This record gives sequence, C-alpha cells and structure tokens, in this order.
Amino acid sequence: MASFKPTQIQVYPKLGEKVTQDTLYWKNYKTPVQIKEFGAITNIDFSPVAPHNFAVTAFTRVHIYGPFSQEPLKAFTRFKDTAYSGRFRSDGQLLVAGCEDSVVRLFDVGGKVALRMFKGHKKAVHVTDFTSDHYQILTGSDDYTCRLWDIPNATELNSYQEHTDYIRCGVASKLNRDLFITGSYDHTVKLFDARVDKSVMTMNHGHPVESVLLYPSEGLLVSAGGRYVKVWDLLKGGQALVSLKNHHKTVTCLCLSSNGQRLLSASLDRHVKVYSTVNYKVVHNFDYAASILSLALAPDDASIVAGMTNSVLSIKHRKSLEESKEVSGQPRRRPAYRVFVKGKNYVPKQDDYLVSKPVRQHLAKYDKQLKKFNVSKALDTALETWTRWKKPEITVAVIKELNRRGTLKNALAGRDEQALSRLLNFLIGNLVDARFAPVLITAAEMILDIYQSIIGRSPVIDRQLLRLQELLEREIDYQQDLLEVLGMLDTMFASTLPRKEVPCCGISRSNGLAQGETSSSNTQLQVA
Repeated sequence: MASFKPTQIQVYPKLGEKVTQDTLYWKNYKTPVQIKEFGAITNIDFSPVAPHNFAVTAFTRVHIYGPFSQEPLKAFTRFKDTAYSGRFRSDGQLLVAGCEDSVVRLFDVGGKVALRMFKGHKKAVHVTDFTSDHYQILTGSDDYTCRLWDIPNATELNSYQEHTDYIRCGVASKLNRDLFITGSYDHTVKLFDARVDKSVMTMNHGHPVESVLLYPSEGLLVSAGGRYVKVWDLLKGGQALVSLKNHHKTVTCLCLSSNGQRLLSASLDRHVKVYSTVNYKVVHNFDYAASILSLALAPDDASIVAGMTNSVLSIKHRKSLEESKEVSGQPRRRPAYRVFVKGKNYVPKQDDYLVSKPVRQHLAKYDKQLKKFNVSKALDTALETWTRWKKPEITVAVIKELNRRGTLKNALAGRDEQALSRLLNFLIGNLVDARFAPVLITAAEMILDIYQSIIGRSPVIDRQLLRLQELLEREIDYQQDLLEVLGMLDTMFASTLPRKEVPCCGISRSNGLAQGETSSSNTQLQVA
C-alpha cells in the first residue's frame, strides 16, 4: 500500500521590503540596552554639552547617565514626591525639575543639594525649562498657571493664568529670552511674550496637548495630543500646515534629529514614527515592548533613548563605522555529530558507508484528517482563525486537494450557519486575489448550488452573499476599466511604431510592370 502524500502547499512569491536610505540609516542602531528604573519614566533630556549625558526623570528621583553607562553617574533624590521634567541648561551646568509637591528645585550637576527652591505654585509642576539668557526658569503647573522665575534672586517675575486646564508641556525659545510656549489639556497651545501681560498667539490642537516642540529656526511649532501630530506656522499667525494621524493611541512625546530633517513621535501604542520634515511622510518605524512616555535623541544622533510605562529605559546606540562595514556572511551551520567524534579535519574514506536514519513523517492536522477521509473536518481545520488570516495559501491548498479528490462538494455540504459564515468570510477576503481565484471560484459555485434553498432564511448569510455579489461586480468593473485602458495603450503604442516603407526601386519596378501589362493588353485589343 502506498504511503500517504501530504498536501502540497504552493509557495507564492512575496514582495521584499522597500529599502531606502532612511531604512539603512535608522536600522544602523545596535540591540537596545535596557535599564530598570524605579517607576514610569516621564522625561528624558540630553545635555547639549559633550559627552552628552542624559537626565532620566522617574518616580521620586532624577538620574544622570553617561552615553554608554548602565549605572547612573549621578542621582538627585531630594524630592518628597514624584519628580517631573528634569532638564539641563544649555551650558550643561544646572538642572531644574518640578515635583508633585508644587516646589521647583534647581541643582548643580556637580553637587547633590538643591541650589534654589522656587515656591509659588499650588499644584504639581509638570513643566520646567531654562530661558535662552540662562538666568530665568519657565514652569507650568496643574494649577493652570505658567510662571517665569529669576534664578539669582529666586523670585517670581511673571505669572500667566490663561489656560483652563492642566499645563503638561512647554518649551522656552532658544533665540529670544522673552518668548515661550505652553500646551494644556484645554486643547490649546499658547505663545507668550514676557514683555506683555498676556499671550500673543493661541492655537487650538483639538485634543489634550501632551508635547510641544520648536524647530531650530523657531518658525514652525509641532504639537502632539490625542492621536494627532500637528505642525503650525508661527510666522503666519499660527496657521496649521499639516495634521498627521499615524498612531493608534495617544502621542506622548516629540523630538527632532540633529539636522532637523527628521521628526520623531512616540505613542502609547508602543511605536515610534519617523517623519520626513519635507513632506511629513513616515519613513521608518520603531517598535517597543511597552507604551512609551518619553523619547530623546542625542544631539549627535549617536543614541535613541526611550522611557516606558513598565519602568524600563531602552537605549539604542548607533553602530561605529567599522561595525557598519561588516558584511554579514552566510548563517553558521551546526557541525555534524561525526565532526565531534572524528575530529575537525576528518575526511571520509572511499569505502565508508553512511547509514542514514529514516526521517519520521509529521503530518499537519488537516493532513491527518485527510488521511482518515474526514474531508469536512479537514476543511474545518484549514479554516481555523490563525490559518485563514495568516496563511490563506494553506486553506486554498486544502480546498484544491479536496477538489482534486472529487470530495469538495461533500466537505462543503451539511454546514450550520456559523460554519458557513466562516467559509463565506474567507471567500469574501480572498476571492479576488489573483493567486487564489481559480480555486475559490469553483468552491463559491458549489456553495451557491448547495445552499441556494436556504437563501432568505438567514439574515447573516444573506448579508454575506450580498457582499460577495458586490465584490464580484466591483471586480468585473475594474477588469472592464483595465481592458479599456489596455486598448488605449495598445493604440498609442501602435501609433508610435515606425511604419515600414517600400523601397523606391520596388515602386518603379512595379509601375513599369503595370505599364507593360497595359500596353500588351492594348496590342491584343487592336489585333482583335
């Protein structure tokens, strides 16, 4: 008796990933180094001064890490409650951070004790930043106010209460000491000028604002909130330039590459999107293990640091030039057992005979059912959720095998409403696929022949049959349109082809021959 032959699953060609310069650039980072912090990481900020250490704000402390250190170089722990927004000054000498207890603390990077404590807010301070003159601090709080503080005297200079909800993000201008921007949960982004007592520009983001970012030229502003990232033109009165919706959950933070040509956005959907600042299209995507709360890119793009809700700090370092030039060879094959027994340099002799062990055949679930002639169960196995969504070619191969055996009609018959609905769903999703159409059209015809008597009894089946009909009609319309376009293209190509001209000598010869024939005919008429 012949052994059972498994179902042959046809392998279809797949289109490879489109490799661009951005793909090569952003994939040139090493495997991430992960560091466990004490709580959710809410803020990451790089020092503008080499060697570009970065401050990580998590729970009740701010840690400072070196570019390649896995342990904190410095820890500021003098917070009574959760710390927020630890940021460096542009000279890298001072660091400011807010706190849940409403007190803003200023630290010397080389010391431990706070140099200044700014008290005046009534609720948690989530926003801190230095102005461009190095002598003032911007803060934003849950008490709906944003304030400017004088560092030498530790006094409040200005206070603005225009927002109607929590202020959770803000940035000070690096070109003008009097300008700063705040974003709030009241859906607005406001531009303030310290020389006047109120905001000078207001932009409505439409969602609670989680992060704001200024371009280096400070002519454009980026805001993030909800699932949207929006770009505003400040030189045109805060006109909206573009609205991006590429995330599935709330966008939490933004950052720019060192040359300002790439914009990065991170979200609670565990993805980081990289946009081109020319056309604002996504050029690359990073995946992380948990929702991202904070993201920062080193000033020299040497590393990408992300902080997540699971208290894990992920650091990706760029490969060095030598590591980038290394060409990955063929995958390393595991040596055979006889190499370990005989030695690495063992060479088989001419008379040696290799005794091979028979390989046991492992059948898939549908093949086991086919071997038992359970054709209906074999089809059910091939229609399981994972198989029909991830590997539809397996389901099509089983249907093709059943049709070859002449048992496809038996496998399709006798199904209840749920099983028939699952089968119709598969047909709707794959019938117009050019790879599967020849097989599935036969199955669809059999289904209509078998179940035409129940049409009109089940509303679920009726809806699916109508969807199938609409799908086929739309596909027929597409085919007709494509045929028309193909006919037009054939006409255009035919008109552009050069015509074959008859040589001049051939024309004169034919003309002379024709004249000779005419004269001879005239002579015959005269003789007659």
